[in-house]
Amino acid sequence: MNLTQLVLASHNGGKLKELQAMLGGSVTLRSVSEFSLVEPEETGLSFVENAILKARNASRLSGLPALADDSGLAVDFLGGAPGIYSARYADGQGDAANNAKLLEALKDVPDEQRGAQFVCVLALVRHADDPLPILCEGLWHGRILHAASGEYGFGYDPLFWVPERNCSSAELGPSEKNQLSHRARAMVLLRQRLGLQ
Repeated sequence: MNLTQLVLASHNGGKLKELQAMLGGSVTLRSVSEFSLVEPEETGLSFVENAILKARNASRLSGLPALADDSGLAVDFLGGAPGIYSARYADGQGDAANNAKLLEALKDVPDEQRGAQFVCVLALVRHADDPLPILCEGLWHGRILHAASGEYGFGYDPLFWVPERNCSSAELGPSEKNQLSHRARAMVLLRQRLGLQ
């Protein structure tokens, strides 16, 4: 597939910058904000469904191929929660409230039962009605700490223990995190699918 530009189905400038760095310079990412500030309602029941929904919406708004990601935290003990509701786990009250709710839900759970993974699904559509979207999934396995640790990152990063680095995700610098994360793992697969290696 020969693409020179993609619309990213996100209004988040940080995500645009992060994904552009991972994608490299041969494909230019543009924000869907250039075309509309309206966010689609995420009505899917999975990361895959929501990523496709967002990509189709961005492509429809822009008339260009579109890339979307849907990501979140899936905690084993909680049956995969907060999952697709990760960003609004505490009713949209933000990262601190989400983290507090997660810690409360795991209050008496021992370390060996605190397994979790960050999940990222990237969906790329060539056009809004593309019958064969490219889907790439990245998983980053770890466990949930009993208290926050670290200053970098956002979301659940301060609670996510990265065993291969013996620290929390929030203790990793941005460049190191961008090599290990769920989003980075999904992007490696996407780059392969697009022939950008």
